[in-house]
Amino acid sequence: MTDAELAAAVAEEAGRLLLAIRNEGLHGRALGDAGDRRANMLILDRLRAARPDDAILSEESTDDRSRLETRRVWIVDPVDGTREYGESRPDWAVHIGLAIDGVATTGAVALPDQGLVLRTDRPATPPPAPATLRMVVSRTRPAPEAITVAEALKAELVPMGSAGAKAMAIVRGEADIYLHSGGQYEWDSAAPVAVAGAAGLHCSRIDGSPLIYNRPDVYLPDLLICRHEHVDRIFAALASARTTN
Repeated sequence: MTDAELAAAVAEEAGRLLLAIRNEGLHGRALGDAGDRRANMLILDRLRAARPDDAILSEESTDDRSRLETRRVWIVDPVDGTREYGESRPDWAVHIGLAIDGVATTGAVALPDQGLVLRTDRPATPPPAPATLRMVVSRTRPAPEAITVAEALKAELVPMGSAGAKAMAIVRGEADIYLHSGGQYEWDSAAPVAVAGAAGLHCSRIDGSPLIYNRPDVYLPDLLICRHEHVDRIFAALASARTTN
């Protein structure tokens, strides 16, 4: 099984488990906690069995700093969007990403409620952008920078839950820009960035610098995923806002 096949298989299996847990009658925080815990156990078991020499960084596990001495690190989020999952919303995801030498090269993002697994070895080409661009933003805390760029580009705001759901909306052509600046960690973006990059999309920090993974500090606060033809306009809008402020 290749790395991409393994990522997709584990993401799909974890997604099935999470849907089954949701049918057990739990709700809200209790459902989210149960899903996080049990999906994490499954993911760790599958990855350790298949790739015993690789390191794993998971949101739901204690950080084993020996990963810093390893070239290959699986970076996972068992339930990306625990709040959405606990509320039985569809906009949550499972992230299984692999970073090699700090670069998110391989991975899969499962959208279990939609029966989808998007993966790096089967990249999809997003359809052409519409005349009015669409920008996905947090449904509860839209980032000020995202609002600024949306106004400059006259883009429509599309509120959505988890980071994975937002990123995959760009890959699937349901939206055109995902700009986040409100704080994230490596597990929030590693798998989505791998999948989006494989689909030919631009992925970077919002200052244009590359996204580097498997660092001592796993805080990775900002992210831009978009079509390449929109990059210059987005950075121009951000620069203009910084100058004005």
